[in-house]
Parts: sequence; C-alpha cells; structure tokens
Amino acid sequence: MSMERRDLFKLASVAAAATVLPTVLTASEEKTKEVAKEVAKKASGKSVVILGGGWGGLTMAKELRKQDKTIEVTILEKKDIFMSCPISSLYLGGLESVTLASLTYDFYQPAQKHGYSFVQTEVTAIDRKAKKLSTTTAGDIAYDILVLSPGIAYDYEKQFPTWDAAKIQSVAQACPAALMPGSEHLALKRQLENMDDGDVIIVPPASGKFRCPPAPYERTAMVANYLKTEGIKGKVIVLDTRGGKFAKGAAFKEAWDDNFADYIDYKGYTQVLDVDTAKKEITYLEYPDAATFEEGDPDEAKKVVKKYEVCNLIPINKCSPVIKMADLKTNKIGYAAMDGYSFRSASDKNVYVIGDAVGHGIPPSGQTAIWGAKRAAGQIVAQINGKESDAKAGLPAKAANVCYSMVNGAPEEGIMVTHEFSADPSGVLKGKGHVPKPKDGNGKFRSKGTGKALHEWFAGSMRELFS
Repeated sequence: MSMERRDLFKLASVAAAATVLPTVLTASEEKTKEVAKEVAKKASGKSVVILGGGWGGLTMAKELRKQDKTIEVTILEKKDIFMSCPISSLYLGGLESVTLASLTYDFYQPAQKHGYSFVQTEVTAIDRKAKKLSTTTAGDIAYDILVLSPGIAYDYEKQFPTWDAAKIQSVAQACPAALMPGSEHLALKRQLENMDDGDVIIVPPASGKFRCPPAPYERTAMVANYLKTEGIKGKVIVLDTRGGKFAKGAAFKEAWDDNFADYIDYKGYTQVLDVDTAKKEITYLEYPDAATFEEGDPDEAKKVVKKYEVCNLIPINKCSPVIKMADLKTNKIGYAAMDGYSFRSASDKNVYVIGDAVGHGIPPSGQTAIWGAKRAAGQIVAQINGKESDAKAGLPAKAANVCYSMVNGAPEEGIMVTHEFSADPSGVLKGKGHVPKPKDGNGKFRSKGTGKALHEWFAGSMRELFS
C-alpha cells in the first residue's frame, strides 16, 4: 500500500499556504521581522506567548481567547504542519479508517477563527527576567505570561551510554521511534509497506515516564494486524522490560492472545545491547524471570542476535530541553516542578507548563493535555485580571483522562482506560486508572463499540483543536 494521493495533495496544499499567509514566518526574512515586531509590541499586560503547537498549546490558545477576548495570544511552533500521535498506530497498521489526511492539519484555520497569532519559528533562548524569547527567524518576542508546551525528547544517551552521536543518528533513522509526530511515522510506515517476510521488532522505552504509556502495545496489535492482513510471514517481537506490567496490560494481552497468538511474541525481561542497521540485526539479553532481570547479572541471561525486517526502537523519554532553557526548577526525573496543584511553574509566577513536560503525576496523553490546558487557561485568565484561582477547584476530576487503544482491525475493536485526577497529599496532581469491560464486550475488555468510540473521541478532539 502506498501513501494515498489525497494525502500528498493535503501536504502540498499546507506547504503552499505557508508562502501566502502573513502570520506564518516562512516567506522572507523581512516579513519575519515585521511580524515579529508586531507580536513583540503585544507585551502590554495581557500578552500570552505559547511555546508549542501540539494538543496542549492549541487548546490553550483557543481557551484563552474563549475565556477573555482581550488577551493577546501567540503560538510559537517550529513545525508547519500539525500531525497527531494519538491514533497514528492505526495508520501504521493499515486500517482503512485512518489515513495520513486523518492525522494532519494546518495551524492557520484555528488561529484565524479564534483570533490568535501563529508564528512558525524555533526558540533559541528564554530570558525570564526580561520576559522575552529569542527565535531563529522572528527575532526577540516579549510576553507577559509564558506557557511552555514543548513535549518530550529522546534520551538515547541514557539508554545506550556507549553509543556515540553518529551511532545514535544511524539507529534513530533506521529504527524510527515514531513517538514524536512527523518524519518518524512516515519512515516507519514506508518500512512496513516495503518489508518482505520477516520479523518486526518493537522496543518500548526501557524505563521511566514516557509519552502515551499504551502506545507501544497498541502499535504491537496494529502491526500484527498489518502482517496478518497482508499475509506477511513473520512475527512482531516485543523486547520489553516490564514483564507484562504496563498500561492496560491485561486488556492488551487478552486481545493479543485471542487475535494474534501466531503473530506476537512478547518478551518481558530483556535488555537491548546493540543494533546493527547494516545487517538488520538486534542484539539483546533475555532474562528468564523478574528476579534475575532485577539482579541484572548477564550470566543469568541468554544473549540473542536477531534478524529483523523492520525495527521500531523507542528510547527512554526525557522532558523537552526547553524546560532547562527556561532555567525552571524540575522534579527528580527532570520534569517541570509545579506550584502546588496548579499548572504554574514553581520557579516563576509568570510561566505555566502544560502537556508532557509537567511534573504532576498524571499520564502524558492527548486528553490529559487538553484537560490540563483548560485548567491552566482559567488560572492564567484569573491572574491577568488580578483575581485568585483555586487550583483544587473541581477535584477530584472523574474521567479527566480517557484513553482509547485499537487492538484489532477486522473487526475494529478497542479498549479504554479512564483516569480520575486528584490533589495528592504529596502536593501534586495524581491519576488513578480504571480499565473497564464494556457492555458489548461479552466479558472481554475489547469491543466494537469501544473501537467506534475511539474514532468519535478523536474526531471530537480534532474539532476541539481546529474548529
């Protein structure tokens, strides 16, 4: 299967639009400076600058304008096209219900509709004392309130300390992680479409907090669905470290066993040592059980060198370096330290953090980003207008996060988890998850109704961001 023709037209039209719309800083250096000056002048007491145009940033911009039309809002985003990570595994798995066009949107429509500015540029420095940001193409931009929604970064260096920069780059391109939207997804899709009979290796992040905790396991089901549908002889081999204890674990394993028992080989106690991209071989240690894995004695493990057709290696995640650039306090694992239960930074009353970069104990997901952005917007509006806001208002919040995963393609069946967010005594927001069995599931975690709900949720989310 090749990229749909209409998808290519959509991407082309978005790129073409960038040459004519004055708020997108790609036309000329002179125009860039002119628009930057206009934006910089907005720092007049009600200017909010949002760094990052993902799920959280777009929600924040719309919500601020919705709550107070007098607030001047600007999004700074280095990409010129929005692409969704949520439901992208359905695209990778070849489900006809999701195309590249389903995942990609332009930034201009919501900016024009809701009356905020969109500037395509990259931030190179943040001066909190002067309340300004330096950019690659738009000069210095001033703010009254700064919102950071920068997402994640990959930490290959922590996971593979002996790899040099050239090795990391080689593996990152040959075994795309596809946890950040863009070329990684297109590269992985191309590899799957061009593969011969053989195995697909999926390596979830080895440790720590990572974006969309169910993502590697939904991808496992969707790639298995692709192999099965296309009649490809091979398996999806998952090299994990969690021993089956992961988000929606029981629900995923049930679906794997029922639908793809001949296609999925889950290995729960492994340590990846090396990837030879030229030979398409991955070397790893496989431990027999949790106890020996925890001890980490290589003499207790079996060393395996495995050939693959496609490798999807998702490294350890870390917080975006933008948080360090802003010189903000962080928690023990490097994410932004928060001011109590709010989304304001513990370092600066005029800086807010939303999305994946927050230090709260809530799952990093698209729905969480929307929920957090709306709460943060209310806190910002109150601050700008000289009012107090109660960061604990509305807590606990039931079903604050609803996360769907597709686990079968024919028929389309999904599973879900809901999270209640509450004010934990430790001083941060925390989430408690529940994986229900749907009424139409006949005693199973998955159902066609939940698969339908997944599409309805995504369509509603895109309306939330873009209309």
